[in-house]
Amino acid sequence: MSKKQSYKRGDPLAVLGMSGVGKTRIASMLRAEERWFHYSVDYRIGTRYMDEAIEDNFKREAMKAPLLRELLLSDSIYISSNITFDNLSPLSTYLGKPGDPDKGGIPFDEYVRRQREHREAEIRAMLDTPRFIEKAKTIYGYDKFICDTSGSICEVVDPEDKNDSVLKAVSDCCLIIYIAGDEAHKDALKARFDRAPKPMYYNEGFLRQVWADYLKETGVAERQVDPDAFIRWGFARLIDWRAPRYEAVAKNWGVKITARDVEKVQSPDDFLDLVDKSIKKQA
Repeated sequence: MSKKQSYKRGDPLAVLGMSGVGKTRIASMLRAEERWFHYSVDYRIGTRYMDEAIEDNFKREAMKAPLLRELLLSDSIYISSNITFDNLSPLSTYLGKPGDPDKGGIPFDEYVRRQREHREAEIRAMLDTPRFIEKAKTIYGYDKFICDTSGSICEVVDPEDKNDSVLKAVSDCCLIIYIAGDEAHKDALKARFDRAPKPMYYNEGFLRQVWADYLKETGVAERQVDPDAFIRWGFARLIDWRAPRYEAVAKNWGVKITARDVEKVQSPDDFLDLVDKSIKKQA
């Protein structure tokens, strides 16, 4: 029986949704005010499953500078990633952006390879959820648990497959909650992304189609693509691509609440009341 069918207030939760809908704010609030264990999937990806690749990339760049190369080869310095819940820049920097190397881009094939690494890491981090619920209790003494998922979780699952390994593992131990943004939220996300475009994870089929469409529309060669221009262009389409996938996750595996309602949440009880109402409404 999944948590959607047997949920009791205080049971483990998993929050899903696009970046900016309030997942981490809610998880941080529950951690700080009611002592919930906050399991950040992005943090787990960056510190457990992609840490070596991230640090190797830093070292590769450092080896291009003669002084740093000499210090690295003599073990005079070390380079490591400093990912935190609030700063995932090392992970996004490693994912990179495809396009002109003179503008910070990487070859598209290398971009796809790194995307595949992220996909595998995200799946493994999600499958770690049940184990971290147990660790939170037996090692750290936390009775309550919230999984703060990556914004790309809908890209690595099939919500229409009742045997999807990731969704099954998570829904068996957590109530899955989709925080849905509205049109105004979408516009705000696009505006924020335009100001500071950052690397993203994409479903590979979608990515290849968007890349082909962009090259056709702009008429530029792969090595001449402006990396920031491409990911801005792709992000606008990504929002619409993800929305129905999140809706399917909520319909088949969990419940749905709105980002507008989450914005009004001022305390853990406010949020849990919102969850209770959503469950009753969608029962």
